[in-house]
Amino acid sequence: MIRRFVVAAAVLALIAPLASAQTLDEVLAKHYTAMGGLDKIKAAKSVRMTGVMAMGPGMEAPFTLEMKRPKSMRMEFTFQGMTGIQAYDGKQGWMVMPFMGKKDPEPVPTEQIKDLEEQADMDGPLVDWKAKGNTVELLGKESVEGTDAYKVKVTRKSGDVSTMYLDAENYLIIKSESKRTVRGTEVEGESIVGDYKPVEGIMFAFAMENGQKGSPQKQKLTFSKIEVNPTLDDSRYKMPPPSAKADSTGAKPDSVAKAKAPTKAPADAAKKSGTTKK
Repeated sequence: MIRRFVVAAAVLALIAPLASAQTLDEVLAKHYTAMGGLDKIKAAKSVRMTGVMAMGPGMEAPFTLEMKRPKSMRMEFTFQGMTGIQAYDGKQGWMVMPFMGKKDPEPVPTEQIKDLEEQADMDGPLVDWKAKGNTVELLGKESVEGTDAYKVKVTRKSGDVSTMYLDAENYLIIKSESKRTVRGTEVEGESIVGDYKPVEGIMFAFAMENGQKGSPQKQKLTFSKIEVNPTLDDSRYKMPPPSAKADSTGAKPDSVAKAKAPTKAPADAAKKSGTTKK
């Protein structure tokens, strides 16, 4: 009798993890619910996020990040009295970097387009992942700084791979890791997110820390205000034409041309005045 009880207990111990294990669909369903539900997530057509970006001791930059469906984003940040811009209109990415002596807008390098496109995805790679051409796998559980988390691997349509860690208790993302190739070299990055607060029924992380994996240098973003469905004009995401160049006198090219061009040839003027000598 005792032996039978021991055998039964052993069998239960073996099958218990299987019975309690969750499928990918179950984990994602709870994640969507924790975020506020798919209906509310998709009802957000635009988002404006305001905060401060800390890049090191004494190096802080106020910034504003705006996103609008289907795939538009614009980020403005001010540092040392100058304002930089990175934007994407769904097709073209552009930037203004006065810190590097470039005051006119110019296209971003091709390798940065993927980064802007990912930032412009308001929902992230887990929402509608099949429609986006992503592949998602549940890799089990793992501890993240003492917190049990579900480990979800995302292979994007572009081929880039990300690993998302969802808190096993509240199903919110607390960490993500990424691998991508930059100039032929594989780069690993990581992001720690937290301080979640509801805005219009949707959960947003108000704190984020980004950087290269293993590096002590991190970029910290703290959001002071997040707005859902602000009015954002499409023109904000289009690359504007370059400003008119001025010559050394400060005059614009068209005014310079007019100033230098003679109104009449001397001979023609003399003929009309009747003073031409014969």
